[in-house]
Amino acid sequence: MTTYADRPWLRQYRAGEASCLTVEHRSMLDLFGSTVARHGGRPAVRYFDGTLTFRDLDERSSALAHHLLDQGFGAGDRLALYTQNDPAFLVGLLGTWKAGGVAVAVNPMNKARELTYLLTDSGAVALLCLDELWTDVAREVVEGGGTEVRIVVTVSASDDQARDDARVITPTTTPPGTTALRDVFTDHAGRSVPSVTLEPDDVALLTYTSGTTGVPKGAMNTHGNLAFSSQVCREWMRLTEDDVILGIAPLFHITGMVGHIGVTLLTGGSLVLCHRFVPAVMSDAIREHRPTFSVGAVTAFTALTGVPGAGPSDWASFRLVYSGGAPIAPVMTQRFEAATGHYLHNIYGLTETTSPCLGVPMGVAAPVDPGSGALSVGVPVYDTIVRIVDDEGRDLPFGQVGEIVVSGPQVVSGYWRKPDATAENIDGGDLRTGDVGFMSPEGWFFLVDRKKDMINASGYKVWPREVEDVLCSHEAVREVAVVGVPDEYRGETVKAFVSLAPGASVTAEELIAWSKERMAAYKYPRSIEVIEDLPKTTTGKILRRELRTR
Repeated sequence: MTTYADRPWLRQYRAGEASCLTVEHRSMLDLFGSTVARHGGRPAVRYFDGTLTFRDLDERSSALAHHLLDQGFGAGDRLALYTQNDPAFLVGLLGTWKAGGVAVAVNPMNKARELTYLLTDSGAVALLCLDELWTDVAREVVEGGGTEVRIVVTVSASDDQARDDARVITPTTTPPGTTALRDVFTDHAGRSVPSVTLEPDDVALLTYTSGTTGVPKGAMNTHGNLAFSSQVCREWMRLTEDDVILGIAPLFHITGMVGHIGVTLLTGGSLVLCHRFVPAVMSDAIREHRPTFSVGAVTAFTALTGVPGAGPSDWASFRLVYSGGAPIAPVMTQRFEAATGHYLHNIYGLTETTSPCLGVPMGVAAPVDPGSGALSVGVPVYDTIVRIVDDEGRDLPFGQVGEIVVSGPQVVSGYWRKPDATAENIDGGDLRTGDVGFMSPEGWFFLVDRKKDMINASGYKVWPREVEDVLCSHEAVREVAVVGVPDEYRGETVKAFVSLAPGASVTAEELIAWSKERMAAYKYPRSIEVIEDLPKTTTGKILRRELRTR
């Protein structure tokens, strides 16, 4: 009998494609140094009308590292990155590594309570922070005590460009009591820093989980994890130094860290940044910089196709587009292709898998499961074993629904300072994802839903994703989220929140009747609420937990 260890998914690989990678670099710093040597004068970052070369990144990150070392920053110390999608994020990341430290990625939407937790939990001693975030949030946290932060460097969104697009950038001045990053570049220009030796098992980055099932946990993404995943993306998507990557995902998120920063530093391609995601601004950047590749949330791509005046000609420069962060309904790929001329490939990964562990091979249309109507999230990438297990951890036969378990070089060793959570979720290198799915005999994986999101309606299991996919196929529906709500008779019942396509009109009653014709009686939503926009995280994931409390 064929088993997961037999890797039936390899039949979906391109003819002659290897199933394993030889990782080329021991650390992200080695990886970056190799690219600087080969492509130092090439543009690394395109930021509105500004450009930074790889040599610029090298010199600026060395200046920051020198400043950190002068301030007593030591090997293994943590620097928190609290910025938007700005060039300074890359400088801060590289400067931290050059000083022998660990970067901490912080969501720029975090407020004082959340920032306090992350700085305290990580033990960060340094903070690289946007001017306005320092003034509005971080100053009170740091000056109030309770954290170990003693080095603060601030940066303006206006740095490294001259356009100051008012839709996203508000010019600022350096806050009192902080050191401006631009002054660090001037004061420490040309100063060398001692070379550091970073090993594959050394922690490069603490990436915090979203905290949807408890307090956020810092996944310890090592240099080996990041170097491997960056190379996976390069090979899987066939990226080269000629590619221009649209930075649509937040850089603090693992998708942005690997699918934007990692592949840029590895290939010598260019990364287009726009400070933060505003659809019209991003659409202008596409027209100006003509990207060839991007990976991001389907919600972001949907927003881009809805920008007035947008059309297939805007996307003509692209040769490949991937979507991660959430499964895609088949109808969404059809709509995206109709709007852009490009097929939207699925890719699946988590913070704990350092981004990709499953992906649809380039140029291949993912199959749709005839039973559930779900679109496959792909097949395991190189050197990766993915299994479906029951509650006791036993392998389930192909086609049966269970929890997705991942093992491979991209899986983190654990959570920062949380041995109990590590033991519970990462057993001997096997990551229990908390996602529920199944694998076809051909090796394609299908994501059913998050384990915790299952709805129990009168004893019947209802997976929100299936109901969402059905509703999403209605021509008037733009986005949909389904949750379980208390019901006196059924225990739980199905409720849907729907946002409509521009110019569309449909009532909740009409949508309920339409759904009833297409789903079993226990599955179709008993109530539907039409709202203007669904609440989302900065990475584009729909916030079901907020909808449950409405």
